[in-house]
Amino acid sequence: ATRIAAAGIPVIPVEQLTGFPECLDGRVKTLHPRVHAGILADRRLPAHVSQLEELGVAPFDLVVVNLYPFEATVASGAGTDECVEQIDIGGPSMVRAAAKNHPSVAVVTSTSQYPAVLAALTEGGFTLQQRRDLATEAFRHTASYDIAVASWMGATVATPAGDGFPAWLGAAWVKKQDLRYGENPHQSAAFYRRVTATPHALVNARQLNGKPLSYNNILDTDACWTIVREFDDPAVVILKHQNPCGSADGATVAEAFERAFACDTKSAYGGIVAANKTVSLAMVEAVNAHKLFVEVLIAPDYEPAALELLQQKKNLRVLATGGVDALGQEMEFRTVDGGVLVQDVDVVSEAADSFAVPTKRMPTAKEMDDLLFAWKVVKGVKSNAILVAKDHAGIGMGPGQPNRVDSAKLACERAHETCARIGVAPEGLVAASDAFFPFRDNIDMLAGYGVTAIIQPGGSIRDDECIQACDELGIAMVFTGRRHFRH
Repeated sequence: ATRIAAAGIPVIPVEQLTGFPECLDGRVKTLHPRVHAGILADRRLPAHVSQLEELGVAPFDLVVVNLYPFEATVASGAGTDECVEQIDIGGPSMVRAAAKNHPSVAVVTSTSQYPAVLAALTEGGFTLQQRRDLATEAFRHTASYDIAVASWMGATVATPAGDGFPAWLGAAWVKKQDLRYGENPHQSAAFYRRVTATPHALVNARQLNGKPLSYNNILDTDACWTIVREFDDPAVVILKHQNPCGSADGATVAEAFERAFACDTKSAYGGIVAANKTVSLAMVEAVNAHKLFVEVLIAPDYEPAALELLQQKKNLRVLATGGVDALGQEMEFRTVDGGVLVQDVDVVSEAADSFAVPTKRMPTAKEMDDLLFAWKVVKGVKSNAILVAKDHAGIGMGPGQPNRVDSAKLACERAHETCARIGVAPEGLVAASDAFFPFRDNIDMLAGYGVTAIIQPGGSIRDDECIQACDELGIAMVFTGRRHFRH
């Protein structure tokens, strides 16, 4: 009221309208018949109009409400009591009342709707259909607000469930864009943003160039962005059909790209490229030098000269996330027939000092360094997954085979092809397996291609057999105690 009055506009404070003072530290202001009767009266009904006249209540034509900033208060790290005070009661009540009575009242819940209000005033008022649309958006708005409150209460205030997951889950999704089609042209599709998405999530990325994203582009970009975020040093991942065909780190993103591209120059064509640092002009020049066709490039940011060069390719989709959110901040959802599977996001959080080395030979410092790199990348390979690495580059990948031996063979063959192409000896190779080896045949296969160190979860009933095979072949093997399936 003070703000409106300062603008020179006549205003009636709520307490003057109701004849009742604000009380309980502001918890009660608008919860009064003179407010809610004025909002809820259906003026199509003569009895309602007559009752308003008898009660001396003036009807409302327009209700505009900005709800208390509950989510922003929670995000600020405020304490429980402060968050509770930001749970709006009167605001949602007025919004819902106006939305229910949309034949008579228009309701506005977002500043983005203000231009429509000005236009309606110019035209003499909202049409019935416009009021219906506003009411629909109002109910969505209060539903999202209630979900945020209920979710916070369940996670913060309520007695925790025995299994660590809440007994009730709610989420609100807002359509970001329609897509041309889904995985296949005969499937319709759209992309929705969860209202609680972290600031630098893929769904919040700004598209700086290129054609609209497709359904498959989004799936692959998400997988690629998830892998590259595992690294602190400059890193680049090139992904094709949900599998990282190239991965490497380096002193700069340009160097990391060159090394990642060298892992599989054939598969990189038409892939997704993700960098965990600002993309430099040198990196873009390297992409162009290889005449590499890229579907999507995603990174936190871009040097101005790099972006200018990228924008010369009108079809290249360029995404900027504005930063890198730590992995594991949100739960992961996957729909199944009639339900949703929920799990924590898989993060490679294991440290080398927690590993066990059951073999006679310990890995060298260099081998352990490469094993740690491979362990972070293999998490992003479809299971059954084997990744062969050398010098912090994923030079051979065996994804998604029905048996792990075939995955190992594929990974090793690709690693040898890479070594031959870049002119290095296929020696000092390390391998990562996303799950344990059920038989020693996996060890024999890897050893036959020059793998000298292996990292895997362990836990097979035949671990002893695999350890013995490593000892016979002079291979160092590390047990992490944790697997990283990706189905």
